[in-house]
Amino acid sequence: MKNLFSVILLFLLFVNGLFSQELQIFKVEDFDLKGKVKSCLVITDYGRELFQFDEEGRLVSTVTQYNESDQDITYYKYEEGELVEKRMESYKDNILDVTTSMVNFFTVDTTAQRRVSEKIISYDKEFLEQQTYEYDNQERLMKITSSNADGVDDITLSYETNKDEETCSYFFNGIIEKSIRTSEKKSNTTKTKIVLTKEFVDGEPNKAVEEVFEGEGALVSRESFTYDLQKKRFASDKKMFYSYDTNGMLTKEVTQTSNSKSMKEYIYQFDDSLDKNWVRQIVTPGNSYTSRKIEYYPQEKTEDVPN
Repeated sequence: MKNLFSVILLFLLFVNGLFSQELQIFKVEDFDLKGKVKSCLVITDYGRELFQFDEEGRLVSTVTQYNESDQDITYYKYEEGELVEKRMESYKDNILDVTTSMVNFFTVDTTAQRRVSEKIISYDKEFLEQQTYEYDNQERLMKITSSNADGVDDITLSYETNKDEETCSYFFNGIIEKSIRTSEKKSNTTKTKIVLTKEFVDGEPNKAVEEVFEGEGALVSRESFTYDLQKKRFASDKKMFYSYDTNGMLTKEVTQTSNSKSMKEYIYQFDDSLDKNWVRQIVTPGNSYTSRKIEYYPQEKTEDVPN
């Protein structure tokens, strides 16, 4: 069982690592946080996760505490606005496991079109993988080249635009692996973005997800599909609908399948900071909870100007 933060953390562990598809620097807002947050300790009924940020709001470390003696720690180092190093340390029985701990070194070349090289080495000095990310003059990711003991693999990306739609397709050694189609619709009252992601296995359709976002990016629905080989088309598996309050907080999640319907409701308690971050989330009807202990950087005080 994992909550939102566990999913995010798992994604962070791989986004710049062995299975990455695009480099990204994560910031305070990516963790449903606002303001000058220094650290956020997430406490659930099944574990703890600590996220720490620098004064620019960038993620600098994560700690996943499984029990009193087992934990994973990841450190992020930046230079001139770029991610240059990431260290992932795994502790078992309070002892560093050098075989599963690793460091990622990043080198950025912007002399022509952007190019990022990533070298991954384990703590016991074993080379694991080298990756190169190449971008076009619009800074769109165009190619990822991975090399390791098993050989060299290429992921190439192509982009197609048709009216209000853009499709980005990923090809693994020339065979399509994924496509992402993004379309936008605007009306007098709202802006809607629809993202359809299709995944392929050996070049054949396998599954898909369609997500609908409204306004400033609030996810309002998510529908998953599997490919029906006999009918040669995608068939809906599950639909999820999300509702928010006037402050943009998720309040309700409805899940529908062909033979069932369920609902979760979210209740929050907020801290007394000016940013009003939530510090406790209760999900009914299961009454599961998530608590957050948030520490802030000192805020600059504005002095009153005398008349």
